[in-house]
Amino acid sequence: MSELHVDGPLRPGDRAPNIVLDAITRQGKIALDDFRGHSPILVGLFRGLHCPFCRRHIAAQAQLDIALREKGVECLTVVNTPIERARLYFRYHPLPNLLAASDPERISHRAFGLPNLEFTESETEWPRKVGMDVVTSMQVDMPGELSEPMNRIAAADLLNQKDGYEITEADERMIATGNGQLFGQFLLDREGIVRWSFTEVPEGGRRMFGAPTSQELMSAASQVAG
Repeated sequence: MSELHVDGPLRPGDRAPNIVLDAITRQGKIALDDFRGHSPILVGLFRGLHCPFCRRHIAAQAQLDIALREKGVECLTVVNTPIERARLYFRYHPLPNLLAASDPERISHRAFGLPNLEFTESETEWPRKVGMDVVTSMQVDMPGELSEPMNRIAAADLLNQKDGYEITEADERMIATGNGQLFGQFLLDREGIVRWSFTEVPEGGRRMFGAPTSQELMSAASQVAG
């Protein structure tokens, strides 16, 4: 398996690597090669479940699962959360038909070329490192969830409180090594070729904690399925 994709995240036209991970929502392993030759697949490579933004992105992807399957497109959610912690979370927060895998070492993220940001005090060299002065200046606006736009750190703390999400020792281990992991979603065709993607990497950090709209995802799926 390749390590970090040298030119950044995999792009349309690139062949996705095979990854083999522990399944969360069923027993055994999940491999991307299982889907090659059978169906397109939307692969969501998220941070750990400790990230409230990613929990919402995961739920949004899961809500499209039935519509995507009607087009013949499968979905796989990958989280940087140890297997037992992840299984416990989804036991109490079930998402129907969710196919999910645990990747606490972030093997899949590196293979797909997603950087793990280093946080610094004031030095920014996107997407390798970012200064906390830049992070705290970035405002996130989530009407219905936040009363007003606020910086990402304050927003994450507030959303965790709102969700009643308690950070465990397992979460703390993931935060210590992968809090700067950027996330991405990659739509692969039947042969495992990337046909569409969304990542936090472009635009110098302005995409951080953002996500594609359901319309974008469904439009991309329609083209791959057709």
